Amino acid sequence: MSQRFCAVESRAIDDPLVGSGAHLERNLLLSWPRPKWQRNLRQASDMPETLSAALHALPDEGRRVNLIHRREQPERHHRVFLMPERQAFDVPREALGDFIAALRRGDDLTAWRPEPVDRSLVLCCTHGKKDKCCAKFGFATYKAMAEAVRHHDLPFDVWESTHLGGCRLAASALVLPQLRKYGRIGDDDILPLLESEARGRPYLPCYRGDSRLTPRRQCAQVAALEWLAAQGLEADIEVVDDAEETDAPHHEVAVKWQAAHRQGWLTITCHTLELLRYDTCADLADGPSPSQVWRAVEVRESPPIPA
Repeated sequence: MSQRFCAVESRAIDDPLVGSGAHLERNLLLSWPRPKWQRNLRQASDMPETLSAALHALPDEGRRVNLIHRREQPERHHRVFLMPERQAFDVPREALGDFIAALRRGDDLTAWRPEPVDRSLVLCCTHGKKDKCCAKFGFATYKAMAEAVRHHDLPFDVWESTHLGGCRLAASALVLPQLRKYGRIGDDDILPLLESEARGRPYLPCYRGDSRLTPRRQCAQVAALEWLAAQGLEADIEVVDDAEETDAPHHEVAVKWQAAHRQGWLTITCHTLELLRYDTCADLADGPSPSQVWRAVEVRESPPIPA
């Protein structure tokens, strides 16, 4: 019997990428050798218990934690990134507990010699202990992205990462601090994605959405960007959606756009529907479960919303 993968199943049922871009804005990224990663995205097999407990407390305090890896990073000397602060620190393992404690207390971290992070970070999920799709598809994508950045001298630092959410959408990546998530990244997407991000623009064929927006607003955002691209326009957009999150099957969302010498408004009609899918490969044995997804069904030009 051939091996099954949730990412293959997801693509086969046209499970949408859009609306799956959720991610906390405040992040701590901690380098740790990938062979030591455990199934939990913050846990490594050789991590001191006190450090593990401190890292597990951070999400409740509003900061997500991911382990990251690059082969050239020393095993017991850790690179720590804080986003969106765009700060990096080099911390020996024996001092990590003190560093995390200082961060949680809100101490001034100047004594830890922060470095500014001038290049955006690209995280590629390669967390095979969490889901086999992330190993099968994610690691190859990481290697290809890192090589493309080196070969084309692009302004990114590329790291392997633990779970980023949406295993069924592998290969997955996150760009920080821009908070743009991507999925189903194929070989032909890698260079165009990086070049688009280098221009400060999302790469639409693999774009899951802006993590600061709700799934409905992500749906409207991406639909507006795709409509504008079809008109040959590259524009900045603002999703103007004050409606409460409800169980209504459809919503109309206003989007304001501004290009170099043009501007306008769009109304995006977004529908919800229930999809039976496998969220991870662990679900394959038990069968699919229902999930709510969003699709844009209409984009139309509209008059400005009164101030």
